[in-house]
Amino acid sequence: MFVRKKKNKSGSTSIQIIRKERGKNKVLETVGCSSNIFEIEILEKKAKKELSKYNEPSLFDKEKIPEITDLSNDSIRVIGPEKIFEPIYNKIGFGKIEEPLLKELVISRITHPGSKLRLSEYLRESGKTDTTVYSIYRFLDKLNSRLKKRIEDISFSYTKQQLGGEIGIVFYDITTIYFESSQPDDFRKAGFSKDGKHQNPQILLGLLVGKNAYPIGYEIFEGTRFEGHTLIPILEGFKKRFNLDNPIVVADAGLLSKDNIDSLVKNGYQYILGARIKNETNKVKQQIEKLKLKAEEISLIKKDKNTKLYISYSEKRAGKDKFNRERGLKRLENNLSKGRLTKSHINNRGYNKYLQIDGELEIKIDYEKFEKDEKWDGLKGYLTNTNLKGKEVIENYNNLWKIEKAFRVSKTDLKIRPIYHRLRKRIEAHICISFASYLLYKELERVIKNQNLSISITQAIESINKMYAVVFLNDQNVLKTIELKKNNMQTLIIEAVSAEF
Repeated sequence: MFVRKKKNKSGSTSIQIIRKERGKNKVLETVGCSSNIFEIEILEKKAKKELSKYNEPSLFDKEKIPEITDLSNDSIRVIGPEKIFEPIYNKIGFGKIEEPLLKELVISRITHPGSKLRLSEYLRESGKTDTTVYSIYRFLDKLNSRLKKRIEDISFSYTKQQLGGEIGIVFYDITTIYFESSQPDDFRKAGFSKDGKHQNPQILLGLLVGKNAYPIGYEIFEGTRFEGHTLIPILEGFKKRFNLDNPIVVADAGLLSKDNIDSLVKNGYQYILGARIKNETNKVKQQIEKLKLKAEEISLIKKDKNTKLYISYSEKRAGKDKFNRERGLKRLENNLSKGRLTKSHINNRGYNKYLQIDGELEIKIDYEKFEKDEKWDGLKGYLTNTNLKGKEVIENYNNLWKIEKAFRVSKTDLKIRPIYHRLRKRIEAHICISFASYLLYKELERVIKNQNLSISITQAIESINKMYAVVFLNDQNVLKTIELKKNNMQTLIIEAVSAEF
């Protein structure tokens, strides 16, 4: 709430007490009106004093709540998560699914992520519902069979709306999600882990997002699936399901293979892929070496009639590449001096490529090869069959970091892993809830940016979790709820969300 001085057509000024509700200013009271500057000042001071009667009641106002000694910790409720995220949840369309527990699962995945047992305890302690962990498991079984498709449909529809009704470009990446279990099965299998949990069974999660990392869809695969074989199935699946035109596909070099590119072309897709320029043919590598690019310059090499290879140079990237090469060399020198290197280390993985065998026994470092690699520092390749200019290709590819952020949010903020479930249907339900939660998370992030709030989303969530209310029985034995006064940050968050939802 605030005091507003409103200029009238007559030339006078009205002093009003205003409260912002759903993005609109509501006049609570007009304190007075005057054309005299001194009277206006007096009216303004009076209005500021009057503000207090509209404030939320104090815990110590004995006429409105019971004696402080009658209250306990059980009287305190956390109200921030529902107050902030419920309007977003409903705006997206999830509120059309008449399942109260779904809302609790999706919102609490953002504000109180953790195991389902921990969620059950949180729901009980916050007074929302007395839900046992077994009730949650039964709901997950129902979610997987009856609600999963609807949740995905609502998410896609909202994302499409946020992207202007058209999905012309998509970004794809894949990550691993591990399980706190040592027993693999047909779905959860040990494989190459990007989380460094090679001993744990895992699944692969493929995520498709649009511009600004708005989620489009996801698919999960068994843990041993080669990630390069996941791209086409997920593209074709969502193209058919949502009647999509073929978008431009942006993906990292890790998904680059001849089979993948051939499949993309065969299915009519345009693409922008990270190129592994050191693995190109000798003819292409010779062309790259002759470029002598300067800072931020871009050059084009035509590989064939439809395929273009754009090469760019960045001084910042060159410094990073040099640092990494020198760090890798020092590690090799240290291991060599301590006798830790054997014949098994002679391979092309990482910086082991600088090792060579001299004669039959001595392993040494090939410093000449190390020096020659300097010519690649700062160079980056982008492979495409689009008609986009080099700058546009690179700008689109550089947005790929946003999907990496989406994975980071999912793994850290939403704590999507480790997964403790064993049954596939519950695993799929867990991923589905996290997918829906990510969309709410993205919307709060957008609101914070649009409303120019100088806080991070992490700070916002911490503040949201500290919005409290007191619940008590009054003299008539009627249950009453009084919200505690918000601090400045909490007030700004509430007003920002109200302005857009």
